[in-house]
This record gives sequence, structure tokens and C-alpha cells, in this order.
Amino acid sequence: MKESVYLLLIWLGVTSALAFVLFGWDKLMAKLHRRRVPEAALLGCAFLGGSAGAALGMALFRHKTRKPLFRRFVPLCLIAHAVLLAWAVLRTWPLI
Repeated sequence: MKESVYLLLIWLGVTSALAFVLFGWDKLMAKLHRRRVPEAALLGCAFLGGSAGAALGMALFRHKTRKPLFRRFVPLCLIAHAVLLAWAVLRTWPLI
């Protein structure tokens, strides 16, 4: 695979880890009745490549699962990121 695919994998991994941590932190802050992470930050992180971490965080922490915007937006971003990754891999695939 080319460097661009590796860079994309690194980007998706780092942003997914960040999204996962943000969802966990927001859930903890919600339980403690403290200042929360803005929903725009959670959705933005999912949109910018962290959809896998956001989906995992939603499932594992049971957080934001009743909000329709999160229930629709995060899976759509996950599909879009999977398509982007598949396109990048297939684009660099050696044609024989």
C-alpha cells in the first residue's frame, strides 16, 4: 500500500481514539454533573475521521444513544469513512 493509505489509516486511528476518549469523558462528566463536552465537538470529531471511536464510545459507554442526531450521524460517518478507506486502498491496488 502507498503512503497515502497509511496516512489515512493513522488519521482515522488517531481521530477515532480521540473521539472514544471524548465520549468517555463526556459520560463521566455527565455522571458527576460537571461541565460537559459540547455536542458539536463530539459530532465534529466523528465527522473528521473519528466515527469508529465515536460508535464504539456510544456503545461501550451507553452515551448519546437516545439522541436521534447521534444515532443517524455517527453511522453515516462510519460508512463514509469505510468507503473512503476502501477507495484509497483500491486506488493504490496493483493492477495485473
